[in-house]
Formats: sequence, C-alpha cells, structure tokens
Amino acid sequence: MVSGGGAAGTPAVVIAAPSSGSGKTTVATGLIGALTRAGHRVAPFKVGPDFIDPGYHAVAAGRPGRNLDPNLVGAHRVPGLFAAGSRGADIAVIEGVMGLFDGRIADDADDGTMPLGHAHGSTAHVAALLGAPVVIVVDASGHSQTLAAILHGMRSFDTDVDICGVILNRVGSPRHEHVLRQACDRVGLPVFAVLRRAPELVVPSRHLGLIPAAEHGGAAQTAVAAMTELVAATADLSAIVAAARARTPRPAAAWSADDEIADARERLGLSAPQRPVRVAVAGGAAFTFGYAEHADMLAAAGAEVVTVDPMNDRLPPGTDALIIGGGFPEEHVHALAANTPMLADVAAHARSGRPIHAECAGLLYLAHDLDGHTMAGVVDVRGHFGPTLTLGYRDAVALTDSALFAAGDRITGHEFHRSTVEAIGPIDHAWAWRKAGVVHRDGVAGGAVHASYLHTHPAGAPDSVARLVATAAAAAEGEDRHDGDVGTVLPCLDQSLT
Repeated sequence: MVSGGGAAGTPAVVIAAPSSGSGKTTVATGLIGALTRAGHRVAPFKVGPDFIDPGYHAVAAGRPGRNLDPNLVGAHRVPGLFAAGSRGADIAVIEGVMGLFDGRIADDADDGTMPLGHAHGSTAHVAALLGAPVVIVVDASGHSQTLAAILHGMRSFDTDVDICGVILNRVGSPRHEHVLRQACDRVGLPVFAVLRRAPELVVPSRHLGLIPAAEHGGAAQTAVAAMTELVAATADLSAIVAAARARTPRPAAAWSADDEIADARERLGLSAPQRPVRVAVAGGAAFTFGYAEHADMLAAAGAEVVTVDPMNDRLPPGTDALIIGGGFPEEHVHALAANTPMLADVAAHARSGRPIHAECAGLLYLAHDLDGHTMAGVVDVRGHFGPTLTLGYRDAVALTDSALFAAGDRITGHEFHRSTVEAIGPIDHAWAWRKAGVVHRDGVAGGAVHASYLHTHPAGAPDSVARLVATAAAAAEGEDRHDGDVGTVLPCLDQSLT
C-alpha cells in the first residue's frame, strides 16, 4: 500500500476544464478508479453543490465522495473540510465545476463591478484556497494548434492558480495527438494522458444530468469500471502523483462536526439531549441527494441516524425526527404513492409535533399530491413536474420560525429542479430572496415542519442541525412540544432582504 501524505496536508490534484462538457467527470472518476486500483488511498471531492458526481467518485474510491463549495459553507471552511475528508488518504482527486474560472454569477454581475480572476466558488477559487495544482481536461475533438493559445491564456489569467498539466480527451488520430502534444509543449505543459474517442462509453443520464450511482446500481458500477479502464490505459499515474506531491496543499486544521455543534449550542443556548434522538433519513432510489457531513453533524448533536426507504419501508418505531432530502421522486412516484402505510406514518409524525426537514424532492413527498399521485399531505401544496429547469444559488432569509430556523436567519442555498408547487390552502413560506430586484418566496414552514426547494449544506448551517435534534429531543420528552401553529412572519420583508 502506498504511504500517506505529509504533515502539511494530503497531496491533491484538481481536474478542471475550459468549459462544461469537456469530460471532467469521466476523467476524474476514471483517475480515482485507476489510482485506487494502483494501491493508492484516494479521497474524492467535487467542487460545487452537485450531489450526483460524488456518488460515482465513491464507487471508484470505495469511500464517500464529498463536496467543496465556498458558496454553501463559506470559503473559510473549505480547507478544513478538505483536511477532514482526506484523512487516511495518500492523495485526493478534486473534480471541478463548469469551466476553470466559472463560479457564481451575482445578480448585479452586469454593473461593471465583477472582479477579475476566479469567480466565487469556482474551481480556480477552491484550487487557490487549497494550494492544489490543476490538470486541464481538454475536449480535443475541435482543437488543433490554437490549443496552445487557450492554455496560455488559462495559465496567465490568474497567478493564484497553478496549472501543472493537461489531459487530452476525445483525440482522433495519431496525427491529431501529435499536433496537440506540440501545442502543449509550446506552453510548457506536460500531457498526462491521451484518451481516444470512446462512443461505447455510456454513462446513464436523465433530465438533471447523470442518474445517481446509488439509484442505478449495476449500470453505475459498469460505467465506473469503463471509466477506470479508459484512464488507466493511457494515463501517466506516476507523473500525476508526482505533480500532486510537488505542491502539497497548505496545512489546515481538520473540520470537526463536534466543534461545529458545540459552537452552535453555545450560540443558541441549547444543551445536549439526555438520550440519543432517533433521526430517520430518507434513502433508497427516490432520495439519493445528501452531503456526507450531514450524518456526522447529526451524530455530534446526539442523533442516532437510521436510513429509511419511502418506497418500501415504514417509518422506524421511535422516530423522533425525519429528514427527506433531494432526489428523483417523479421517477418513482408510483412506488412512493403505493406505499400508503409509510405515507400515513409520515403524516402522523407531522401531526405529533415531531420535526421534519424536507428539501426539494422532500417537499414534493410532503405535498398533497405529485402530478395526481397521492403523497403524504403534510403541506398544503400540489407538485407538478415540468420542462423548465430552475437552477442557482440563493441568499435567503427565513420568514417563519420552524424546527430548524428562526425567522430572520440568513443562509446561502442552491436550487436544482424541474418541478413546481402550487398552494392549495393558506401557507407560511419558509424562505424569501431577491433576484433581479424581485422578491421570491419558497417552501412551507411552521411549527415542526420546514420544507422547501432550497438545498443547504449542514456544515454551512450548523445551527439548523443543533435546533433539529434539540426540538426532536424536547418533543420526545413531552417538553415544549410543537402544536402545529405557525411561527412569526417577518413584519417587513423588503427591509429584511436589503
């Protein structure tokens, strides 16, 4: 087995590209698999909020894939999350998002004030925070000598970013490879791998991108094996590892779920529960979205985490709180609707005043129905699947007290869905935010329920985890039990969003 990294931090390599669609996921997953097969202990990461790519990374590495997103958790937490997530590994592979310098686009990005260099939350931003070198994946199918100019521009655009090499993807002929290698030589960048066009390599996908690995089972395993073979056949793994070790990431104290929860309790005046609190987390094929740190934080807050599949299971006896994250309920709506005992369990759980936290797919599951299929009926909305993609970061303010947030709390979250909900009765919205000068309201909150489209990262919202477990503990003990009344709505929305 390969020896571990030095005290300064786990060596890492960032897989980036000039644009989306260049093959980052194929290359990153294949590289993780190839390095693992060669005896390395690989820690996989993904820049940004994406839930799906880390699932494929996990299959390739045999350990959880984790996200590094300055927008969701704050730039100050990124080095610590990297240190914690790479513990026990001798190398980390970090897959970027979109193009190297592409990040969050502010609502006022057209006012001439956008800073030069990397955008907030971009691959370049994360690479600079960690001090990790970057390998550029180029879709070579439309490139020749001009590639030299593109690489030169990327190297000189931001001196905080260290580009150490190139992987040529979708290369045609040996002559094409020769010309591309000359272009890379001209700007002094080594070529770490040359991947030929492989139309037979098919990664299962649908309307929001790849089908989650946990949902697709054997097909995902087959796809990861094919990506591993593709990269292992041509990549100079020794050169990639040497490049990573030559630029060891800056030292950082490992992020700690225990510390985050302790600080949250101190801020909120909460005490630890007197007994373990049972928190059921929805899983199975319909609910595959979640961040690896969530279970760590729940456990630190005093929770016993159990996984439940809403398509096949009942709510476990003694459940004190329920978390229903994102996924694809529209793909499994018949099975979800058919499991009427589980739907009844969830409705009874909500009536009991025990907390529920639902995000995106979870909101749809709590709805009255989804495209006519009966759901849990916890919140007075109907869900509809549609063709329009809603996507982006939101700086949101909580409008209503709930088991997770107090009215006025602020957070940055992310939307990613093709569905909508319509209210069929009076509701109190969970969130509001401004976009292009317009106030948008989202979700339903009140009493022990908090359900919305907004995905949040628990490491960026530790107070919400501490509150959830404390509320569940109080409900279980019969103390300060919620009675379903809604909380206080902010009196002046416009002022709260300025």
